[in-house]
Amino acid sequence: MAYDKFTTLTSTAVPLPIENVDTDQIIPARFLKATKREGFGDNLFRDWRYNGDDTPKEDFILNNPIYTGKILVGGMNFGSGSSREHAAWAVYDYGFRCVVSSFFADIFKNNCLNIGVLPVQISPEFSAEIFEAIYADPKTELEINLEDQTITLLSSGTKESFDINGYKKGNMLNGFDDIDYLQNMKSEIETFTESRPF
Repeated sequence: MAYDKFTTLTSTAVPLPIENVDTDQIIPARFLKATKREGFGDNLFRDWRYNGDDTPKEDFILNNPIYTGKILVGGMNFGSGSSREHAAWAVYDYGFRCVVSSFFADIFKNNCLNIGVLPVQISPEFSAEIFEAIYADPKTELEINLEDQTITLLSSGTKESFDINGYKKGNMLNGFDDIDYLQNMKSEIETFTESRPF
């Protein structure tokens, strides 16, 4: 399944400065029955967003219209817990294209990269600066440049570099998942196959 190409993203951000956010909090287990990737955004952080009667919890950040954007800024150790890929699906389906944190659980990080969500790991000090800037002005924007592998807080100009696997970076720049990558190499594969004597 192809995704939007990710080159440079400039957006406001939603702050969620909670540490150790696990995948069951991102998408509760009772919503894992579906096998298609659509619709999970409705239940992103379901138990934090809604009361038992399905009314929104006014004090949860996603229910606060002041904070919007395609970037979610999370606390340290974001995406810990079970390996469910539905957590990454929920983040993408809600509309986030980038998650920023000072540390990610490895499996969640890889699941994000597989579906077009860019996990950007930064220093704890830069994370604190970003949270402070967003709370001071919800219109604060971040710029994520995938080609250069940089994240910039535009209000101050503070910038950091981030790491990403080269293969995953190429896929995100082209809007590919693993299957798209292979299909894009179809002619090369066929040429190689035809050159074999067996």
